Amino acid sequence: MTTDLRAVIDLGTNTFHLLIGRLLNDGRIEEVYRERVFVKLASGGIKLIGPDPFARGIAALNHFRKILEEYEVEQVTAIGTAALRTASNGEVFVRTAEVESGIIIHLVPGDTEAAYITRGVLAALPPLEDRILIMDIGGGSTEYIIASAEGVHWRRSFPLGVAVLQRLFHHTDPISEEEIRLLEVFLDEQLLPLQDALEEYPAHHLVGAAGTFDVMADVLLDREAQAHVTSHRLALAGLEELHFAIIAATAEERLAMPGIPPERVDLIVVAMLLIRHTMQLAGIRKITVSDYAMKEGILLEEADSISASDQNLE
Repeated sequence: MTTDLRAVIDLGTNTFHLLIGRLLNDGRIEEVYRERVFVKLASGGIKLIGPDPFARGIAALNHFRKILEEYEVEQVTAIGTAALRTASNGEVFVRTAEVESGIIIHLVPGDTEAAYITRGVLAALPPLEDRILIMDIGGGSTEYIIASAEGVHWRRSFPLGVAVLQRLFHHTDPISEEEIRLLEVFLDEQLLPLQDALEEYPAHHLVGAAGTFDVMADVLLDREAQAHVTSHRLALAGLEELHFAIIAATAEERLAMPGIPPERVDLIVVAMLLIRHTMQLAGIRKITVSDYAMKEGILLEEADSISASDQNLE
């Protein structure tokens, strides 16, 4: 039996996501099923997927296969990102996944990942009134995009995911002032291309996608801002207090904080520091959180391709 459902699997460094949905005539995505599994592929380092995370990843894909069969989904796109691009045994994982789960994984470069994120995030926002800086923090990489109503001005993927930063700089509990200083110096060096892009295309409105931004949206939602179906304005008044509460806390204290999932307790510190660094770099005055990111962008790109093919046939 063929259905109109389509699925996207995002194999991130920290989390594997499954999204099943259908594309509506008005361009929106009707979500039918969504699940995330924290596999933490880089728990032993991003250069090699260790035996335990390797097994967790394959188990997650076998689980996703059962869900796909339950919903009778035939159109499946699975995308491998930073960890699978970087790890020396990434290709081995891809082959093992296909043999054991039947899921074919496509490894995409960071720039392609950024393009999908752009498509998804822009579809989630109301018409743009200002230039925005999109930020998608992953486990192995972070994507930045500068866009406006005129189009996309600049985008780039940086190997600055939270699993990478946590492994390099967060060794004490709570994180020490020296570790924070070293992280800031590292980010200054690594994000020079972003600084140059912001000088050419200033953007004071940050749009965050997924991960830590979802945590921020739970805590800092601006209830006075006009509601929107797929994006959410944050109230910046409480951001500094939230930031320092997380930075100064131990893992046990972060675990007790409302809104922080247990799986993000170890990575949220460097994520908050990366967001603060980005805000200072860009002079951010406004933050919006997008419900859409790469998965939704892939679905929308596929819809565009189908529509273009139909028009060519006519």
